[in-house]
Amino acid sequence: MQYVERVLEELKTKNPNEPEFHQAATEILNGLKPVIEKHPEYEKAALLERFVEPERVILFRVPWVDDNGAVHVNKGYRVQFNSAIGPYKGGLRFHPSVNLSIIKFLGLEQILKNSLTGLPIGGGKGGSDFDPKGKSDNEIMKFCQSFMTELCRHIGQDTDVPAGDIGVGGREIGYLFGQYKRIRDEHVGVLTGRGLSYGGSLARKEATGYGLVYITEEALKCRKDSFKGKTVIISGSGNVAIYACHKAQSLGAKVVAMYDSNGYIYDKNGIQLDVVKQIKEVERGRIKEYANRVKGAEYHEGCKGIWTIPCDIALPCATQNEIDKASAEILVKNGVKYVGEGANMPSTLEAISVFQKAGVVFLPAKAANAGGVATSALEMAQSSGRLFWSFEEVDAKLKNIMVNIYHNMDEAAKEYGVEGDYVAGANIAGFKKVAEAMMAHGIV
Repeated sequence: MQYVERVLEELKTKNPNEPEFHQAATEILNGLKPVIEKHPEYEKAALLERFVEPERVILFRVPWVDDNGAVHVNKGYRVQFNSAIGPYKGGLRFHPSVNLSIIKFLGLEQILKNSLTGLPIGGGKGGSDFDPKGKSDNEIMKFCQSFMTELCRHIGQDTDVPAGDIGVGGREIGYLFGQYKRIRDEHVGVLTGRGLSYGGSLARKEATGYGLVYITEEALKCRKDSFKGKTVIISGSGNVAIYACHKAQSLGAKVVAMYDSNGYIYDKNGIQLDVVKQIKEVERGRIKEYANRVKGAEYHEGCKGIWTIPCDIALPCATQNEIDKASAEILVKNGVKYVGEGANMPSTLEAISVFQKAGVVFLPAKAANAGGVATSALEMAQSSGRLFWSFEEVDAKLKNIMVNIYHNMDEAAKEYGVEGDYVAGANIAGFKKVAEAMMAHGIV
């Protein structure tokens, strides 16, 4: 429709050289066309123009000194995108690829992802082009302290609550929280993903991977199917991939492949997850070591080849745009039936089209990987009430949230005449709540 096309054209003109942001906005706004057509008042209120424009973009320098005494300067970002339904909430990503386009795409997706959880949290995202790989603990601590020295001015438990993402795990969260507490003299829930000894939540580490499997399990269940006996490919080898593998295996699936940024492993007998965890979580090594330790396993340089392995279920859990059109076509040819996105926007728009045209059940990231932020919000609730819930309590709440997300996007797709299109369904289900809140707040 004309309103959506006009907003997209204006967005691309105002934000040149931001391809990831353009891609995310195109996918979201096109998916919202059915709901926009039913609400002409949104155009009068310039709702979409406000929805795709961040409320605040914070850019800053991050100077730090390495172990040899050399001074380095990185870029820091925090995009506070939308606070209509609650304080900004979204992770911090430390990776050389980080730029404003990537942070904005992640922040825009985060608005709808957070809305889908049903919890009162708005959308934001942040990070830096700093690369933690190859750095000592002392260097990472110095960088995190410098980063938080600036960021602490802009966040708070009722304003903006960051968490981890690529390159930001428990170690980094600890250093960031320590510096925030030091400067602000407050021990509050301003960061999630914290250690259990200082206010963290059980099941947070497992949450995104478990949540991905829970929503995929519900999609299977609604088709009188299950994970039992299914062959699964999982990209990545970080928290999301490891715990998606763990949960899928516990439900009877055979996970045969995983990868890191150098290449992938294929184990026809099924991945031995304890070996992967030892390599990646304890030794912080490379996935190729798996082939040296497990008889019959293969290691292949490069990542794209993983999608040529026949499977029933594909769970991309690494990074954006890892599945392109060609990879999607190979997956379809080899019989994939379900694709659940554990990473943020891991499939290109062309790949999504291939999956949908082939009748593959495609569960988009903003729904399928919402388990992490959902459990972060549960951590926020525990912090506010000075509570500590058991693993079983958090896990049960997580599973309930993911099952509800599946049914909410399924029902939204049916209501707006696009049954089975979960991209549109997730966008609509998440957007309706945010739009209602934005309209209630007036032109702000």
